[in-house]
Parts: sequence; structure tokens; C-alpha cells
Amino acid sequence: MALSIGIVGLPNVGKSTLFTALTNKGGLAANYPFATIEPNVGIVPVPDSRLDALAKIDSPAKIVPATVEFVDIAGLVAGASQGEGLGNQFLANIRETDAICEVVRFFSDPDVVHVAGKVDALSDVETIKTELILADIATIEKALPRLEKEAKRDKAAVKKLEAARKVLDGLNEGHRARTLGLDEEEQEAIYELHLLTMKPMLYVANVDEDQLSADLPEIDGLAPVPISAKVEADLAELDAEEAAEYLEAMGLEESGLARLVREAYALLGLQSFFTSGETESRAWTVPIGAKAPQAAGVIHSDFERGFIKAETASFEDYVANGGEKGCRETGTLRQEGKDYVVQDGDVMHFKFNV
Repeated sequence: MALSIGIVGLPNVGKSTLFTALTNKGGLAANYPFATIEPNVGIVPVPDSRLDALAKIDSPAKIVPATVEFVDIAGLVAGASQGEGLGNQFLANIRETDAICEVVRFFSDPDVVHVAGKVDALSDVETIKTELILADIATIEKALPRLEKEAKRDKAAVKKLEAARKVLDGLNEGHRARTLGLDEEEQEAIYELHLLTMKPMLYVANVDEDQLSADLPEIDGLAPVPISAKVEADLAELDAEEAAEYLEAMGLEESGLARLVREAYALLGLQSFFTSGETESRAWTVPIGAKAPQAAGVIHSDFERGFIKAETASFEDYVANGGEKGCRETGTLRQEGKDYVVQDGDVMHFKFNV
């Protein structure tokens, strides 16, 4: 399951510069509103040093990291949901992403114009929130006639209509759908609408280089992830060794991409497990709490259907014992059944029969 993140923000907040740096892909980065016309989609590897450690032990033919898909859309402005600027038509491009990452301008470059004339992070966040809410209101209002028709024919569809009306009331009061305390059944009922304000939100503070370690004010009760798009752009030009030296010189432990992905995994309740051997060392993404058969199904549906057991070692044991053979000899390779809850970093080998 590749993680998919939609990147939104006002024009000129450094959204496309950040996207270009994170994905090493030349998305046009220009100092004027609406430089991004088509949505840019970039698929990037998830930085995970544990994969390199496994590869050192197993010398695989290839190393396959987990991936994140970033979707960068045109900068939104006030009125975007009604077609102002170019934002409206592009909001559709992020409806199917797992989360929304909003880039907020904290940097103070006088050469980069601010669409509202001044740098005001909280005001910018409010503008985007309003546009996402208005876009969802339009989505529900468009769907209501169909939902009403279906509810007359089918009792099961009544739940969908009731949930849609409840969310519409909340949106009209200025609340995100995600904050309305919907129960599981209600969330399921409105899932097909792919509401933008139901998605988990991450905030990236695009800061000046000297703000990377600063304490930033919370946004919507969340600590923003400080990233300097300029630093990420510099890192994107360097090879791995040079990038490590650059980060060290800046006093940083990891790149902005690594930090952003880590926060996204935490926000969405995701974790990684590994498979490793001569053919490949590979990272896979599963929800926290996933059981062994569900993890097997991420690799192939046959693995889940015919699941027998999972030979499992923790990452620490696998490395300490020099791989699978050493884990067998020390008794740290466990035979786990269908009720086993996968732990972050597990190295697994599935037995199945179909």
C-alpha cells in the first residue's frame, strides 16, 4: 500500500519548490501564482536506514524501499472552491489521497511575493480551511438529490443520506468533517464522497534555514513539521554521502523528506515490516495493529488467502544474529500464527498454501 499525500497551500508558499526537492522531479517552480497547472505526481522512496542494514547482511540482488506518492496541485486562493484562480478544478486531484499536507509560509524572503501582501501563517491556514470546507459543501449538495432518491428505494441508503446531512450541517458551521465526531458507520456511509476535510492533515512550515530547530506555534492543535524548501532543494542536488555531510554541517539528523514521511506514518497509524533474502530486501507498509495474514496480503492476495504461518524475527534480533540462519540457531526466529499482531521492523517470511 503506497502512501499518497496531496500537497496544498497558497501560491508562493514554496509548495512546488518543496515538491520538486522531495521528488527530485522538475515540477515548474516559479515566483508567480498558479505556476503549477497540471497536478505533479511524484513517487519517492521512504527513507529507512534499516533496509540498508538488512541488505548488508543478505546481499540481495535488489533493494526495494516502501514508497510515498506526492500530488502537488495549483496554489489555492480565497474563492478557489468557486473557481477563483485555478484551485477548484485541481481539488479533485487530491480527493483520493490518504492525507493532505498543507505547506504554510514562515520564511521571510522579500523577493517572493505573498499572495495576500503579508506573511501571516494562521490567516493562510484559515483561507485553505475555508476553501476545503466550501469544496466539500459543493460535493455534498451535488450528491444530495441522488442520495435522497436512493433512500426512498433502499433502507440501507437512509444511513448515507442522514450522515451526509449531518456533515453538511457541520461544514456550514465552519467545522471540518473530520472533527464532527462521526462514528464508524457514519464514516463508512460518506466514504464514497471522498470529502477533503475528512482527510488527516499535516502541516509543513516552510521556514528560513535558521528556523529549522525553532519552536513554532501550533496549527489546529498540531505541531507543524519545519522544513526549509531551500535546504531540501540543495540536498536534492547532492549524492548520499554529500547530503549526509551537508545535514551534519547544518546540525540536522535527517532530511525534511524523512521527517515528513515519519510524521505522515504516525498521523495515519502506519508502520513498516521487511522481507529479506538473496532476491531482494524490501520494506512493506501496513497499518499499526495489522495481523500476520493482513501483512501477507500486502505482498500478494494468495499469501493472505492461503496463510499458514509467518517466520518472524525482530529487526534488532535479525541484525544482531547476522540474518535468518543466525536467528534459527539462537531461537529468535519465531513461528507466528494468524492472530499475531505485526510489530514495526519485523522481518518476516510467509508460509502459505493455495
